[in-house]
Amino acid sequence: MAQGKLLYAQSGGVTAVINATACAVIQTARAVRLPVLAARNGIIGALREELIDTGKESRAAIAALRHTPGGAFGSCRYKLKSIEHSRAQYERLIEVFKAHDIRWFLYNGGNDSADTALKISQIGRELGYPIDVIGVPKTVDNDLAVTDTCPGFGSVAKYTAVSVAEAGLDVESMCESSTKVFIVEVMGRHAGWIAAAGGLAARRADDPPHLILFPEIAFDEASFLARVKAIVEKVGYCTVVASEGLRNAEGQFLAEAGTRDAFGHSQLGGVAPLLAQLVKSRLGYKYHWALPDYLQRSARHLASKTDAEQAYAVGKAAVEYALAGRNAVMPVIVRTSDSPYRWKIEPAPLAKIANHEKKLPKHFIRKDGYGITAAARRYLEPLIRGEDPPRYGKDGLPDYVRLERKLVRKKLPAYAIEDR
Repeated sequence: MAQGKLLYAQSGGVTAVINATACAVIQTARAVRLPVLAARNGIIGALREELIDTGKESRAAIAALRHTPGGAFGSCRYKLKSIEHSRAQYERLIEVFKAHDIRWFLYNGGNDSADTALKISQIGRELGYPIDVIGVPKTVDNDLAVTDTCPGFGSVAKYTAVSVAEAGLDVESMCESSTKVFIVEVMGRHAGWIAAAGGLAARRADDPPHLILFPEIAFDEASFLARVKAIVEKVGYCTVVASEGLRNAEGQFLAEAGTRDAFGHSQLGGVAPLLAQLVKSRLGYKYHWALPDYLQRSARHLASKTDAEQAYAVGKAAVEYALAGRNAVMPVIVRTSDSPYRWKIEPAPLAKIANHEKKLPKHFIRKDGYGITAAARRYLEPLIRGEDPPRYGKDGLPDYVRLERKLVRKKLPAYAIEDR
């Protein structure tokens, strides 16, 4: 039995498969009798010393996490600033680790979480406390550097492609006397990975989506309207996939709400209705638009089997890396073959991942800027393959688990989190 405890925490926007990673972490640790605590609501819970004893959860409940969406232990959008600026917070984390004999910390999140994990490993060394920190990849945006793909992306990609195909058939059925233009807005502030995934729905010429609007390509109003008009006249209707991060030629978000989230990111106010009104006012076409929002990242019923398997694999590898004495690394997915699709897990330094952002490659975007290339399709298709449905109950609904989440007794004075 390993000496000490492992602390696991979830961070940022959750995904359809992040709990599969949590399941892997706990099951892998239990196999070697390593106690696992989980921070309630991410790094906030770690600072507040709100630590969940996963040992109180049944084997069946932990196994059920494999098919349950959301973040079972609670997540947060709370970014620790530099060690110089927020040293007291980092020292507080080390105090919590000491108080509960935490020797390994696994932080499951995206870019900002990788940065936090790296800083915690640094402060641990500086203060002489033996803490090995492993970043665990997760983000629907697919924008983490180094890794071929990010757990969570394959499932949102599958949801997007299926939704575009299904809605396209609906619009096609009604376009003669009703809706001519349908716009679906997908997540993706700076990188158009999810928007690109919508392009998988087009298996033949003139299949939807007819236009994809990427954040990497400046929006041209005149070109867009001309394309919409030409497509409607040719096909009878036009389906558009638009990234929430669509920008104009000056680099400004088309739909910026004027506020910022806890990570300092601009809040985006909805590009789909803006585009829809543009189509109505300039072309006169009847329209509908949709904003999947949380639905696209929580749709566990439509999860990709590939994605679920990779989410579990990175959780298992994270525990193995921790017990092997690795520090400041992340288990990343390495593609070894497109056809047949093969992949493996390898460690990568957090220093090469934190504060780096992977954009959609130029050769994945068609020369006209409105669709995906064959190269993009080769990359994307394997990530949405396979089905991994949850177990359904007699009432027709999925049997998702809710954990007991019993907290361990606090040993330190109460700690207030500063407002951001």
